[in-house]
Amino acid sequence: MSSDVRDILDIERANTPEITRDSFLATKKRNFERTKHASRRPEGMHREVFALLYTDKKDAPPLLPTDTALGIGAGYKQNKARLGMKKVRKWEWAPFSNPARNDAAVFHHWKRVSDDSTDYPFAKFNKQLEIPSYTMTEYNAHLRNNIQHWSKVQTDHLFDLARRFDLRFIVMADRWNRQQHGTKTVEELKERYYEVIALLAKAKNQANEKKTFVYDAEHERRRKEQLEKLFKRTTQQVEEEQMLINEMKKIEARKKERERKTQDLQKLISQADQQNEHAANTPSTRKYEKKLHKKKVHHTPRPSKVDSVVNAIEIGSSGIKFADLRGSGVSLRSQKMKLPANIGQRKVKALEQAIQEFKVDPAPPPTEDICTSFNELRSDMVLLCELRTALSTCIYEMESLKHQYEAACPGKTLNIPPSLVPIKTETQENNAT
Repeated sequence: MSSDVRDILDIERANTPEITRDSFLATKKRNFERTKHASRRPEGMHREVFALLYTDKKDAPPLLPTDTALGIGAGYKQNKARLGMKKVRKWEWAPFSNPARNDAAVFHHWKRVSDDSTDYPFAKFNKQLEIPSYTMTEYNAHLRNNIQHWSKVQTDHLFDLARRFDLRFIVMADRWNRQQHGTKTVEELKERYYEVIALLAKAKNQANEKKTFVYDAEHERRRKEQLEKLFKRTTQQVEEEQMLINEMKKIEARKKERERKTQDLQKLISQADQQNEHAANTPSTRKYEKKLHKKKVHHTPRPSKVDSVVNAIEIGSSGIKFADLRGSGVSLRSQKMKLPANIGQRKVKALEQAIQEFKVDPAPPPTEDICTSFNELRSDMVLLCELRTALSTCIYEMESLKHQYEAACPGKTLNIPPSLVPIKTETQENNAT
């Protein structure tokens, strides 16, 4: 078809071989064989994983790791065992002696005939500790301070065992001659040995050259007693200890929760201080202060401490904001006393209990002064509940510290001032019952 179009348009043909029936069938056959032998990726297998299974030549993956593709060397496939190329080296059953032994014992082992060395190859590991020695004069001059528990014969026997068993004190305590020198524990052997070493180093002015080891025998005894008690615990004691650990974890969690609540309360108080500074400059606040000033002429003022607490904290400190009905349209004044919908149920319940406790009318007549005073009263009630919670937390912490002090100092106690103990109201007593 393309050749006919080229002839009609008088376009020169490209120098390509003509497509005949035989050439077309041969090309199609080659493509069919190529797709037939091509390996297909299994369904669900990632392309990267499938690429690791086969090489470009579609060979099966090797069973052993090889380095032929890295060009490092001939690889594992080319390495072949060359048998029969060399003669087998002869071995002989030869005698040997260990330099660490003093009894001239002779042993035998297999060795190559070509090895001319007669030294025992493991003789380099024959290392012995340098156990110092002392004379009778040195003993009388420096080592007689512990003569009540250790005699010279016992000390000589101790150092003889130290040289024989290379300071393996467990073995030394087992080989100790109890019939002649009495019973000695491992701690006593260690204490006496290191004491003599320190005294000899001090007498020979070697204390600065070598660092002497100080052995605390009493600490070692207490450590072993504690380990023995720990090993001999019963199942009930282990369960009790696990229960105490779990209770300790709960106490720590409650302590962190109290600290978090204390920090939140401090943030609320600081926010209330800022809001008070901002609200002190509003016209409504000034008008309300004038009315309070007129009332204070006829009434006895409250204590200054209570005034400072009440004036410092508003309802905003607890996150409560009453509805501000300054928009257009008609609205009821009683809507100002309605609690917002974003207050939690816990805070609402605490507010209702406080209203019942102080015997306040929950729905007073909604005049302008009553609305303002009622909202501020409920703000103070919410603040009172927060402060009671904080006080209870402090009392609990003081009781915990008191118990810890009594446990650390038996026979002593800490008295909590009565002024810090909260007074239970009738509502709290009824809730407790």
